[in-house]
Amino acid sequence: MPTAMEIYKLLPKKNCGECKFPTCLAFAMQLANQKVALEACPYVSPEAKATLEESGAPPIKLVTIGSGEFVAKLGDETQLFRHDKTFYHPTVLGVIADDAEGLAAMKSKFDAAKAMSFERVGQIIRVDSVAVRHSSGQKEDFLKAVKEASGLGLAVVLMTEDPGLMGEALAICAPGKPLLYRATPQNFDAMVAVAKACAFPLVLGGASSIDELSQLADRAKKAGLSELVLEPGSSSASHLLENMTIVRRAAVKKKFRPLGYPTVLVVGPSAKEEMKAALGVMKYSSMVLMEDMSKEFVYPLMALRQNIFTDPQVPIQVKAGLYTVGSPTDKSPLLFTTNFSLTYFTVRADIEKSKLPVWLLVVDTDGQSVMTAFAAGKLTAESVVKALESEKVKEKCVRNEIVIPGQVSRMSGKLNELTGMKVLVGPRESSGLPKMLKSLPA
Repeated sequence: MPTAMEIYKLLPKKNCGECKFPTCLAFAMQLANQKVALEACPYVSPEAKATLEESGAPPIKLVTIGSGEFVAKLGDETQLFRHDKTFYHPTVLGVIADDAEGLAAMKSKFDAAKAMSFERVGQIIRVDSVAVRHSSGQKEDFLKAVKEASGLGLAVVLMTEDPGLMGEALAICAPGKPLLYRATPQNFDAMVAVAKACAFPLVLGGASSIDELSQLADRAKKAGLSELVLEPGSSSASHLLENMTIVRRAAVKKKFRPLGYPTVLVVGPSAKEEMKAALGVMKYSSMVLMEDMSKEFVYPLMALRQNIFTDPQVPIQVKAGLYTVGSPTDKSPLLFTTNFSLTYFTVRADIEKSKLPVWLLVVDTDGQSVMTAFAAGKLTAESVVKALESEKVKEKCVRNEIVIPGQVSRMSGKLNELTGMKVLVGPRESSGLPKMLKSLPA
C-alpha cells in the first residue's frame, strides 16, 4: 500500500469535504491505513484511480474458479509466515481423472472425491475440485467426463494443452467457470486466445525457469488476461520448495507483479509425490491436484491444511449454550466446559463413549481452553453461574449437582457457594469421563 503522501499527490487537492474528511491529506492518511475506500472521493481522476488500485492491490492476486456455493478461491495472500498475521485461502485439493483410465474409472474417481468430507472441530473439510485430463488421444471419454464433472458441485479443472479441445470442453461446462490448464511456451498464443474469449482463469506452465514463467505471466497480462495461475517446475521436493519460496518472496516482499499470482502443483501417485503434495500445502501451493487420493493420505492432508489455515489470532469456537448428549432427562448429569472447539469436541466425544445421556453446558471463554481461560480469568465461578442462569439450566436439570473439569478444582468451593449445587470434581483429562459418569448414581 502506498504511503499517505504518495496517495495525496494523486488526489485532486480540493479539500471539499465530500469524502467526510476536512482535507485531502486527512483522507489520504485514512486511505493509507485502509480505513476508507477510494470511491469516497468523487473527484479522483481515472488515471490516479488506476495507479492507486494497482499499488494497493494484494501482492498475490485473488483468482476464483467454480460458481455459486462451490467457488474455490486461490491466492490473495499477504504473508510469508502464518504467525505474522494469517493465511486466508486454504490450499484447494483436487483429484485428477485421466481419460487414459477409461470413463468408468474416471467416474469412480469423481464419486470418491465427492464423498471425501468429514467434520473436524465443527468445520466440514472436503475435497474441493476435480480435474479432467486428456492424454489418451481419444477425446470422447474426455468430453463425457467433463460433462460428468460439471454436475458434481465441485470446482472443475480442464487439463489439455490442445486449444481446440479446450474450446469443445468449455462449451460443455462454461457456466461452472473452470480453470484452464494450461498455456506453455509452445501453445501460448492459442491458449491465451481461448482464455481471453471466455474470461476464465488460465494456468501458465512448462517454463524452464522462474524467470521464463514470469515472462509468460507478463505477456499474458499485456494480452488482457488478469486471472492467472502459475505452475513453477518441481522435479523434486527440494526443487519445489525452492521455486515456491522464490515465487512467494518475490510477490510478497518485492511486490514483483509478474509472479503475484496463485500457484498450482500437480503430483503423481507415488509416495514421493505424496510428500510433495504435503509440502505444497505447507509451502505456498494455492492448489494441489493429485492422481491418487487414498483416504489414508488425503484425510491427514486435509487436517494438516485446516491447521495451517486456521487464523492463529482467532481460536475456533463453538456457540456457547446448553447442549444435549443423547437424550438427557431432568435427572441426567450436568457438566460444563469451554467453547474452544477442540476442547468441546474432545469432551463431547469422551462423554459419548459412556453411552449415557448428559447435559453439557458450554461457557463462553472467547474460544480459550479450560486452563488458558482459567488463568486468564475468563473461566470463573461467576462466569459459570452466568451461563447457568442464561440457559435456565435448573429448569431443565433438577439434579442439584454439577461436574467440573478436574483442572479447575479450585473453583469448586466458590461455585458451591454461589449456586448451592453439589460440585463434583471430574478427571483432569476428559478421557476419564466415561468411567466417572458410569459411577454416578442414577
